[in-house]
Amino acid sequence: MTLPKKIPLAKLLNRWVYPAVIVVMALALWQYPAWFGQETPKQVAVEQEELPDYGRAQRETVAREFRAAWVATVANIDWPSKPGLPVAQQQQEAIALLDKVAAANMNAVIFQVRPQADALYTSELEPWSYYLSGEQGKAPEPFYDPLAFWIEQAHQRGLELHAWVNPYRAHHTQGGPVSEHSIVNTKPELIAKLANGMYWMEPTREETIAHSLSVITDIVQRYDIDGIHYDDYFYPYPSYNDGAPFPDSESYTAYQQQGGQLGVSDWRRAAVNRFVKDIYSEVKRIKPHVKVGISPFGIWRPKYPETIAGFDQHEQLYADARLWLNEGWLDYFTPQLYWNINRVQQSYPMLLAWWQGENHQQRHLWPGLSSNKVETNQGIDEIINQILFTRALLQEQTGQVFWNVKTVSENPRFAQVLKDTVFYHQALVPASPWLDSAAPLAPEVRYQSNTDGLSVSWQPRGDEAAARWLLYYQAGSKWRYRIFNKDILSHQFRQQDEVTAIAVVAVDRNGLESERIDQQIAGR
Repeated sequence: MTLPKKIPLAKLLNRWVYPAVIVVMALALWQYPAWFGQETPKQVAVEQEELPDYGRAQRETVAREFRAAWVATVANIDWPSKPGLPVAQQQQEAIALLDKVAAANMNAVIFQVRPQADALYTSELEPWSYYLSGEQGKAPEPFYDPLAFWIEQAHQRGLELHAWVNPYRAHHTQGGPVSEHSIVNTKPELIAKLANGMYWMEPTREETIAHSLSVITDIVQRYDIDGIHYDDYFYPYPSYNDGAPFPDSESYTAYQQQGGQLGVSDWRRAAVNRFVKDIYSEVKRIKPHVKVGISPFGIWRPKYPETIAGFDQHEQLYADARLWLNEGWLDYFTPQLYWNINRVQQSYPMLLAWWQGENHQQRHLWPGLSSNKVETNQGIDEIINQILFTRALLQEQTGQVFWNVKTVSENPRFAQVLKDTVFYHQALVPASPWLDSAAPLAPEVRYQSNTDGLSVSWQPRGDEAAARWLLYYQAGSKWRYRIFNKDILSHQFRQQDEVTAIAVVAVDRNGLESERIDQQIAGR
């Protein structure tokens, strides 16, 4: 056997090894650039990928759409960013958030003021929230009232503020220690402890219903809110108690001993239904203009409609949301439709259309959207398509609520997409004529040409105060409009705006508009 001829090491390296290493490194640089601090062509393509050209809707009359976002305080999800911040920083965070919401041409925030039987406002019924100071029962120092501050700042920006309460949660696992001020300790007879560490008020107890109703009516009486809002946490989700039944067997036995005939599921649902109905009647008794909104789980029951599958809130949360909508025990209904359009068993358009079919009293149907998905182009496209579908179905009564406000406040790209496309025009909240049928009087309008352009001013007429002012102006052959806060009573147009006609419309708190009286500008 003949042995192969020996090749010198240096020659071997030069001929085979070094070229092979270079080829491997080149391949690695192309396929795995992170090893070398580079980007692949594929990665660059993804980052440079453009969204579809959605275009802009051109319109000459005011848009009507509820454009809102939830602002969660539980576990400091949205605000304040953590417990115990200085008051000045809390306020700065709130202002920055509201500025971004307003800049995106939105018109409402749903602000959580009662996350765990506590208060982000001055209350004699429940303690100051842990999420403010890091200590339940401790007031802000220096003192201020967060809810009053949020209302003032929201209204200054032309935003409605809806106070969001959690009906029955007594203590959250991320709510700090259970303090002496907590309802867990002050009213232990109402409280059930769940397997995941949360505490829950028993919804069938008379004292629970009375207490939570007192909290809500107290907020309505003392604060200039635009709405009361409550969410899907009636009974807790089964996972909160490791799938075991809610621990209210003693109360149910007492109910039966007093002659009660309902099965346990119907008994629980009856208590929730009563609470929902009582809230609506009490809010309307105190301040009819305050809207009542509910945001239940997005599916009523599996097979409604036929192809829908998923969680059964009717049997698991004891929430008969279809009944509430059928009966009109609310002013707006916000089912949490957090699924994609093409998700066959939980299809967004199929569910929204089904809920609209159940809207016998023609209340507002403003679905909740899972807008957290807008971190990607695909997610942005999904939300834009959902907004467009909702508009097609609901037309001038349309609207939606984003879960959650970080969609806009911490995602400047999506906020800009909204402003450039579907929210290009400002919008008024759709009117609620069942709350009020008397339109406000048109204001008295004056104008004057000056060296800078055209000055327009207006003064209210009649006893009913305007909540917004709607200024129409004609430039060339097209009408345009702007919406102003109630405190603004004038506007200056530039010479280059070339305005030839104007009209100012008063809009009341229920969204009803005064007569529109067009005025031609003399000499133009």
